[in-house]
Amino acid sequence: MDLLQRALRQPQQWPAMSLAEWDLVVRQARHADLLARLAATARACGRADALPSSVRLHADSALMIAQRQHKELVHEVDQIRRALAPVGVPVVLLKGAAYVLQGLQAAQGRLVSDVDILVPRERLADVESALMISGWVSTHRDAYDQHYYRTWMHELPPLKHMSRGTALDVHHAILPPTTRLRPDSADLLSATIAVGGHEDVRTLSHLDMVLHSAAHLFHESELPMGLRGLVDLDALLGEFSAEPGFWDALLARAQRLRLEPSLAMALRYTARLLGTPVPPDANERLALRLREQGLTPRWGLMDALYGRALLPPHSSTADAWTPLAHGLLYLRGHWLRMPPGLLARHLLRKALLSPLARRSEG
Repeated sequence: MDLLQRALRQPQQWPAMSLAEWDLVVRQARHADLLARLAATARACGRADALPSSVRLHADSALMIAQRQHKELVHEVDQIRRALAPVGVPVVLLKGAAYVLQGLQAAQGRLVSDVDILVPRERLADVESALMISGWVSTHRDAYDQHYYRTWMHELPPLKHMSRGTALDVHHAILPPTTRLRPDSADLLSATIAVGGHEDVRTLSHLDMVLHSAAHLFHESELPMGLRGLVDLDALLGEFSAEPGFWDALLARAQRLRLEPSLAMALRYTARLLGTPVPPDANERLALRLREQGLTPRWGLMDALYGRALLPPHSSTADAWTPLAHGLLYLRGHWLRMPPGLLARHLLRKALLSPLARRSEG
């Protein structure tokens, strides 16, 4: 079940892998959006020749797609920058777009299907108007979905450009406003750094990149790309931990932003599933802080759930309990984001009313 993880983390073992194992690795990697990452890993460690020729063909093809996406992304970010220039709002990139524009290790072989940006909530109307003038339109026309996003969520309904077909998510926070432990967006925005030669194109700080990646992954209700998110975290931690004082600063920043539970889960599962080195002292201090606040996760249950949900989304990694694990994490993700009353109404509508509406439209 850990074939793909071992292939990504231990290139020195590639010559010992059979063609049947490689066949499964390629299938798992394709489902997990990590096939291009495998090719990038091979090139970075100088072991591309250790891949069987048939595997290298698939992996290199995926890497070419990722590299093409990165070139298109740079152009798209410039278009967004130009669109927001009249209203004076910088483009603060999140997730994959930020990794690519900063040239981070997490960008190597990283597929990017859309652009995520963070803007001040008080400028949301100005940003939306400027983007609409430049050709972006909402993809969610349902009145309930519009109300749900604008009232309860941390982002506008997803946007799509009318001519280029590119997708854009505009966030005003990194977690919904109804989340019990949520960071201050103004604090995040005040610590951003410029990239790409433009002061108005920025990313979160390195510390905040790690914490956002952790919060995003462990507040998700659906995890089809959970392993990719974990690989992102592994790459970010591996690169940034070389910075002096990184671990002390990361723990302090997690406390300030109220993201210690998410960080604890990120450190636990990157270490367990990917072998990410984490100083024991960092884990101990984080565990102590969680105990003091009464926020220690129920690790036995969490291990059973995430131990399944963070594997590649492929039949070879599933067992009889995998559907239940995904179902419980779906409920957990919604529970973290919504108060009980709103959660009950939302899930009831999604389970009953939305399918009826779609059938009536058809």
